[in-house]
Amino acid sequence: MLGAVGEVPLPPYITAAESSDTDRYQTVFADAPSSVAAPTAGLHLTEEVLARLAAGGVNRAVVELDIGPGTFTPVTTTNVEEHVMHAERYRVPDETVEAIESTRERGGAVVAIGTTVVRSLESWATTGQQRGDTSLFITPGYPFAVVDRLFTNFHQPRSTLLVLLEAFMGPRWRDVYATALESQYRFLSFGDAMLVERAAPEAAS
Repeated sequence: MLGAVGEVPLPPYITAAESSDTDRYQTVFADAPSSVAAPTAGLHLTEEVLARLAAGGVNRAVVELDIGPGTFTPVTTTNVEEHVMHAERYRVPDETVEAIESTRERGGAVVAIGTTVVRSLESWATTGQQRGDTSLFITPGYPFAVVDRLFTNFHQPRSTLLVLLEAFMGPRWRDVYATALESQYRFLSFGDAMLVERAAPEAAS
């Protein structure tokens, strides 16, 4: 129905050639048409990649996301803490809660695929609500409770995504981005990605 009356709301920086196949701007695990944009880190995960991860012993758990404009709205306030995040819906299924708890018991790491997954999991950890709307804005000094590693694309300046990245890995993100720029990595939705570990609290401040 939606496809008959509208178009995929592709970001303005995606060229006509890139947007000719809208399947490229969709994750392999998408289920219902409820988001205004794809969770871009998930675009890197093909069925082949997921199969190889499973064969390597990586367990997969799902989080339902309704990506909204809040993720992409730039920070325009002088003080970053004054920025107001638009709420986005999420659901952390019981099976995912159990998978996280099991991973913790085994001493494993919880890897989030994208910044919205981070916000969803940390919202659940903070509120105890497995389903709801989150306007959580993660800034430096945030006490992460769930996510140990983050798989994410390279983001643009003045974005809440970049603020979250600094909160997660500390000031060393600048060195990572300097390398990306020198190596001509691609940024944004169809760009490259990186896997980073959460910094210790003292290193992130």
